[in-house]
Amino acid sequence: MKRSEKVYEYIAGKTEKFNRENLEEKIGFSATEISQSLDILRNNVSMELNELLRRDRIIKIKSRPVLYVDNACLERILNKKLPVGPLEVKNLNELFLKKNETSKEECPFDKLIGAKTSLKNQIEQAKAAILYPPNGLHTLIVGQTGVGKTLFANMMYKQAKYSKKLDEKSPFIVFNCADYYNNPQLLISHLFGHIKGAYTGADSEKAGIVEKADTGILFLDEIHRLPPEGQEMLFYFMDTGMFNRLGETERNRKSCVLIIGATTEDPNSSLLKTFVRRIPIIITIPNFDKRTASDKVDFIKFLLANEAHRVNKVIKIEDEAVKAIIGSTSYGNIGQMKSNIQLICAKGFLNSINNKDFIEIDFKSLPSDIKSGLFYLSGKRKEMEEISGYLDSKLIVTPEGHSVLIEKDPYDPPFNLYKIIEDKAAILKKGGADEEYINNFITTDINVHIKSFYNKVKSDEDGRSKILKIVDEDILEFSEEIMDMIEKKLDKTLTDRFLYALSLHLSSFLNRLSNHQNLKYKNIEGIIDDKRTEFNIAVDVKGMVEKKYNVVVPKIEVIYLTLLISSITEEQTNQHVAIIVAAHGSSTASSMVNVARQLLGEAVIEAIDMPLEVSPTKTLDEVIEKVREIDMGKGVLLLVDMGSLVNFESIIMEKTDIKVKTLDMVTTSLVLEAIRKATILDMNLDALYNSLKQFRGYSKIEEEEKGINKDDANKKRAIITICATGEGTAVKLKELVENIVRSTDEKEIEIFPISIKDIEKEIIKIKNNHTIIASVGIINPKIEATFISLEELISGNGENILMSIIQKKNFKIEKGHENTVVKDLCEDSLNQFLTYLNPSKIISLLYQFVNLLEENTKVSFNNATKIRIMVHVGCALERMVIKDGLKYKREKVKLNEHLIEIITEATKVFRDAINISLTEDEILFLVEMIE
Repeated sequence: MKRSEKVYEYIAGKTEKFNRENLEEKIGFSATEISQSLDILRNNVSMELNELLRRDRIIKIKSRPVLYVDNACLERILNKKLPVGPLEVKNLNELFLKKNETSKEECPFDKLIGAKTSLKNQIEQAKAAILYPPNGLHTLIVGQTGVGKTLFANMMYKQAKYSKKLDEKSPFIVFNCADYYNNPQLLISHLFGHIKGAYTGADSEKAGIVEKADTGILFLDEIHRLPPEGQEMLFYFMDTGMFNRLGETERNRKSCVLIIGATTEDPNSSLLKTFVRRIPIIITIPNFDKRTASDKVDFIKFLLANEAHRVNKVIKIEDEAVKAIIGSTSYGNIGQMKSNIQLICAKGFLNSINNKDFIEIDFKSLPSDIKSGLFYLSGKRKEMEEISGYLDSKLIVTPEGHSVLIEKDPYDPPFNLYKIIEDKAAILKKGGADEEYINNFITTDINVHIKSFYNKVKSDEDGRSKILKIVDEDILEFSEEIMDMIEKKLDKTLTDRFLYALSLHLSSFLNRLSNHQNLKYKNIEGIIDDKRTEFNIAVDVKGMVEKKYNVVVPKIEVIYLTLLISSITEEQTNQHVAIIVAAHGSSTASSMVNVARQLLGEAVIEAIDMPLEVSPTKTLDEVIEKVREIDMGKGVLLLVDMGSLVNFESIIMEKTDIKVKTLDMVTTSLVLEAIRKATILDMNLDALYNSLKQFRGYSKIEEEEKGINKDDANKKRAIITICATGEGTAVKLKELVENIVRSTDEKEIEIFPISIKDIEKEIIKIKNNHTIIASVGIINPKIEATFISLEELISGNGENILMSIIQKKNFKIEKGHENTVVKDLCEDSLNQFLTYLNPSKIISLLYQFVNLLEENTKVSFNNATKIRIMVHVGCALERMVIKDGLKYKREKVKLNEHLIEIITEATKVFRDAINISLTEDEILFLVEMIE
């Protein structure tokens, strides 16, 4: 008999003859009692109880201790069918309702994290879509991978049943269009069905999911993968409710279906315009980064509660570990956070197998890539403070906090990770393995299980689809196989950059073989002497390639593979020089840092404001503490205004043992240049310090540079592409970059492919006759030119950066003149947005408008806020010209009436000067933005 059946029979047998009085006296059975009675480990009993609960065979009573009772016993005593579970109650009174009593069911959307904050508007849209007569409005949910699009669609279905728009039997059909995107005929067959003989293999008639979803909801995930002909059939169905099966000539079948689509792409570029027009409601789910601080903490609590429930143990986690998890959640959103938490909890469970009470997670125990999240978050001072406000020094999560929002979560592994750990630990222990060996062995196993599962779940189609335009899918898949092998050998996680570099290299190698071309021998054998590990891996790769493609891989290729592996694995860090801005005044330093963050994004930078009444000694202590906090191993640049701050450098280094360089006369433009060179150019501390010493602001910089080196004016501009060999991948990169350059109509830029072996010599040689404006490739050459990594170029973002460099779309900032910062940046932004109005003509009016707002609201806006207001109003004026103003659909009564009056009065400057008046709707949007 299975263990779970033994546990269930014990509970069922004990309650078989219970009546209501017996049940109220005994209530239920704890895991400890069952463990002692059946002589089964308590942890094993807990896991089986959770499994029985998921299968609706028992009910959980969230008391102390947690108790369980047989579902069938309760249904017999109550003489009624209980709701579909998993069913958890605080006490049995919740089930023993009097005849006249009814339990008030909670609105499904209220269970979502952010229902009253970051998802408030999205939920209102969803409710409107569901309630719209007669059958609701078709909806498209847009958002990045892992933001919760599938969950949101499920909540829409539950809301439709809650509001009685659908009955309990109405179907909710889920279909992922990506599963069949390579076979449009089969995809359309799955959607609409087919008749016998419609295509080869269609042996019988079959209904499609549009028929199966009749009277319910059809959720089409990754709808952008629907081919044009599928979209056309679908929008005809949306218009008429009629469709035909594949092979039928007439559309005479009917179905009443509400369609919800989901996509990670921009609908306007990935779907037919005629199709998008049929979808009146588009709901955008925000990225994790855009969620509020309270939402982020709630996500942690929710996901930890799920894990605590799975293993039936309390989880205790340090606040620093919570912050690190939040900070490390970037590209994969909540889906990524879920996988990280599962990994952390699995390791915590392994460490607590001998501790029956709880799992403890501290910052030190986190994997290094998650630890680095704390340093990233520390750069967001305001958010860090907000998150700290929601946390105690230790967060304690109990199994009772668990709740089920979705029956089949695609981010839930199909295996019980804790059971795998427990079973393997028991086997290894029985075999005589010591605790350290068991921990190391199972930790590796955990990583493999979770990584293999999430690799299948995650969607990285943007970069993947673009690399597939360059290399064959067979080569890319084989490169993924090789990369997996290398990661296991090196015990490191490699980036997409390695995958793309390897696939390009393999593609180039196979092309050379087919064209009977050999690599030129460049006497680089000596490189393997200190790279034996990488060389041995390259030999393994050689064997895999020879077996896969039935070719002979020459020794020179093995050496180049060694170089490729070592170059990529050496650069696995995002560490930069940290920057501290310290200045006298209550907000001087903060203002400069805020402007810099708004313009250049987040960086490792902190502001220290020094009110004049605070003593230098106290400021020094604060600077020392801040240096210790933000140093990432590459030193700290201290930007100060004057006085005693200049002399802090030696004291700080003595106290902290961290390298520090100090520059005085700090300005906003100096802060911007420091961030640019530290983060984007990745300069080391000495190079950063020396380059900034001569900096005099952006407006004169080009003239000064020409004055320093007049020969540069006559030099051609150049871009270098970098790979292991200087051939193959670098040449392919050269072609990609040439295509980008050609699209900008620039003809005076040369592209040079170079090898990482002699990178310094090659760069010096190129610099003799050229000015290098950018580098692209597998490794950062650390020169004073923007580096664009291979994965950035392929994903599309790098292409935008490169085009802006080529076309010299850089903002101009004059030294120490903040109004010039606002003016130039506003003009630069408005030049991109405006077609009919001339930015240079209206900029003074926008200034006048902002000044009136400051004067009448008695509020002094910082530069970033001024820029936001001026750009928004500039675009609003253009909307008035083309008669395409925004419509304000929220409640006006919630807005500040006094602010409405102030803004309405201030907008008269536009009416008086250029005869343009903003509508009331546009003014309300502006009020909301400023408020």
